Amino acid sequence: MTEKKIDAVTENLSRILPILGKIFMKGVRAKTSYPPHVIFVMGALTHHGKLTMTGIGNHLSVPKPQVTTLIDRLIAEELVERLNDEKDRRIIYIQLTEKGKGRFKEIKSLMSESMKSALSELEEEMLDKLLLSSDAVCEALILLNEKFQQGYCHLTNSKASE
Repeated sequence: MTEKKIDAVTENLSRILPILGKIFMKGVRAKTSYPPHVIFVMGALTHHGKLTMTGIGNHLSVPKPQVTTLIDRLIAEELVERLNDEKDRRIIYIQLTEKGKGRFKEIKSLMSESMKSALSELEEEMLDKLLLSSDAVCEALILLNEKFQQGYCHLTNSKASE
């Protein structure tokens, strides 16, 4: 029975992400020229403060040369800047500029407006269900992320280093 539940949850979560992306991006795409991967990088930099090019590549799951092209574009637009590590000059971090922080705040506001507009179309009963289920999804994903950060392999439920 547990395997069937896991299969059902996997299917549901895989269907949720593209739908959420469309809802979030609908309002943003109409009002900004930034593609989703640029917004994702800005969000990651907002969350982490600064990241290496490799770190950004890992977040996007793209090779470093593509990250370099993307970051060069964002530098040209004065949205991000390069910083040398104080202890090791070979390490270069990328962080948002003040302009980049402001732009991401605007984009995040557009995304929020888009989501609120979509949610306002739901009946009260469905909104109540969505509130409860989204709380449960957040709780479960936070727990899974903590396990992942601790090195547990989500496929075998054992330590990844073992």
